[in-house]
Amino acid sequence: MTTPDFTPMPGLYPFTSRWFTSAAGRMHYVDEGAGRPLLLLHGNPTWSFLYRDVIRRLAGRFRCIAVDYLGFGLSERPPGFGYTPAEHAAVVSELIRRLDLAGLVVMGHDWGGPIGLSAAAGNVERVRGLVLGNTWFWPMDWRGRMFARLMSSRSMQRRIRQHNLFVERVLPQDVRRILTDDEMAHYRGVQPTPELRVGVAEFPRQLVAATSWLAQLEQCVTRELGATKTLVTYPMRDKGLRAKTTLPRFRATFRDIEVVELEGAKHFFLEDESDRVADAIAARFG
Repeated sequence: MTTPDFTPMPGLYPFTSRWFTSAAGRMHYVDEGAGRPLLLLHGNPTWSFLYRDVIRRLAGRFRCIAVDYLGFGLSERPPGFGYTPAEHAAVVSELIRRLDLAGLVVMGHDWGGPIGLSAAAGNVERVRGLVLGNTWFWPMDWRGRMFARLMSSRSMQRRIRQHNLFVERVLPQDVRRILTDDEMAHYRGVQPTPELRVGVAEFPRQLVAATSWLAQLEQCVTRELGATKTLVTYPMRDKGLRAKTTLPRFRATFRDIEVVELEGAKHFFLEDESDRVADAIAARFG
């Protein structure tokens, strides 16, 4: 099986599923609303479900496009795909061109930052703005490299693949509220077996393996996107991507930047603060 057998609940995820057959594999996405296109890019181990409340709040004013990377959500796990950020960015870029998006605002959380910024830099003439959560676009510091080494170890890879560590333990701990049983079922349901968790398991290894790609991306973002209108919605209680080190780098790179500090929010801040995030997007880009 290369795709999950899972049907989202209409009450939680009331969107029409769409499919894009990229050069690398079949990718699932949703395309809701009308207006300026807003491309929503998730991190690890989430999928487009993470953006459900942002979409519901903004679909009256924006065309909200939320993807599931290959290996995530309802998308295919294609044989031969490496699940590197460079490959994910290439597929996202292919979708941008296929949908002929213009005046685009790109939002990225976690790995969605480097993936989205890479796609944006490669389609800079189509991009109107950026929305960054807790993310990065440079090589990892020592904390990130330590985390990568730990999660790349044989024992932790086994826990990720066999016991769904990121969904069962990491995700609930990094949300302020308690996720409901139905919400957890949506995160579990798209990766119920070890073979469907291949993308989730690969991302921690890429924190180090993609060092050269990230170094090139940092230069590219500074050169191509430094003048782009940027909104940052940052969870101030993220213990991994710490605001005190990340926000100064954002401010040093983007010249037209507005920062919204989400004081009580943790890593998966969209599970707690989607209303504030959506309102900030509407105010900045509406």
